[in-house]
Amino acid sequence: MDPLDILIDLEQLLPYYKPIIRADKQLISGYEVIAYFLDENGRKQRLDWLFDDTSIPDEFRLEVNQYIHQKAIEKKLQENYSGYLSFYYDVELLVRDNGETFINLLHDYQEKGLDLNKIILEIKDISLTDNMDQLNHIIKYLKTLGVKISIELAYPNGSLNQLAVLHPSFIKVDTSFLKDDLLPHLYKDVYFGVSMLSRKIGASLLFKGIRSYNQLNFAWKSGGEYYQGSYLTNPQQDFIDEDCCKSELTEYFSEFVTYEQQKAKAQFELLDLVHGTINGLLTQMKPGNDDAWLLKLAKGCEEFVFRIYICNSVGLQVSANVEKDNQGNWILLQEGIHKNWSWRPYFFENIMRMNIEKKGILSDLYTDIERSELIRTYAYPLSQQRYIFFDIPYSYLIEKEGLL
Repeated sequence: MDPLDILIDLEQLLPYYKPIIRADKQLISGYEVIAYFLDENGRKQRLDWLFDDTSIPDEFRLEVNQYIHQKAIEKKLQENYSGYLSFYYDVELLVRDNGETFINLLHDYQEKGLDLNKIILEIKDISLTDNMDQLNHIIKYLKTLGVKISIELAYPNGSLNQLAVLHPSFIKVDTSFLKDDLLPHLYKDVYFGVSMLSRKIGASLLFKGIRSYNQLNFAWKSGGEYYQGSYLTNPQQDFIDEDCCKSELTEYFSEFVTYEQQKAKAQFELLDLVHGTINGLLTQMKPGNDDAWLLKLAKGCEEFVFRIYICNSVGLQVSANVEKDNQGNWILLQEGIHKNWSWRPYFFENIMRMNIEKKGILSDLYTDIERSELIRTYAYPLSQQRYIFFDIPYSYLIEKEGLL
């Protein structure tokens, strides 16, 4: 489409409203305003591309932005809608204009009754590289007016430094990377850094692009407070009933909670089984360091273990690996001795927990580097200085409900 066709026929621009649903009450709390153009054949074409196309003159993009924003604000005022309206702006365009077009529009409508506390300015982090000082100045001024800032992440855990500086009210992330055949809980750490930062700066996580049950589950598990996507509802030309998704979301959340409860129960049952078996074996066999002792211990718990080894309190492996080979035989791999595992996440936290609680710990699901398969590890304190690790294979976990 030729941008000039849009410029000479602005009246064919149509604002659509993409619902933003809040998790706590399962109600629509606002709308992202998006632009469509009704062409000469009566077909509606979405114009997302236009607002990021730097080959189009600034004046043109500013005019289109202002027209769409103005139409949406007028609708909000006419219908006395009390929720949020979210407007997207290209960062570079906003900075070059010094925010004047957007700010002047807000001032004009504030005099007509617009509550600026219900306006969200959305930008993308992919452009947060140059002119950060000027951008920060514009954003600080908008915040003094009451405008909320939303920053969409182009990449998982990207631009965290800029997010910390700009302190947005919303951090927007995309679920589209998660395919239907993937298990959501395996990717809970994809946005771990963002989730931690959002808590520290008081920003809400908004997950967009939710097109499936798994993606909604991922957003829920990742601490998403707000949701958008066709799985819930599509963009509309009008504001719709705020509770249009409430019954469905309530049911989904109930299913998510039930699954998490079942998974927690399964993990506790596995923990009891492993602990009981290993504790019984250790009671019968005096703990030692020799290979024969390790082999005997491995054979005693071979139903649910494929590898065992011992580390000291600083993460240094002090035994060989005792592993089950493809034929089901237990073998000793001496090259494991003196490997240092202190770099592993949560290693020292788990060591401290075992020392204080005097009991073993079951890890989260993770991928074993050597086998390239999902496993869990059970760590058990032999003493204040020695800890034995039991790796539980995927073949065992998949047979038990709730362990994957």
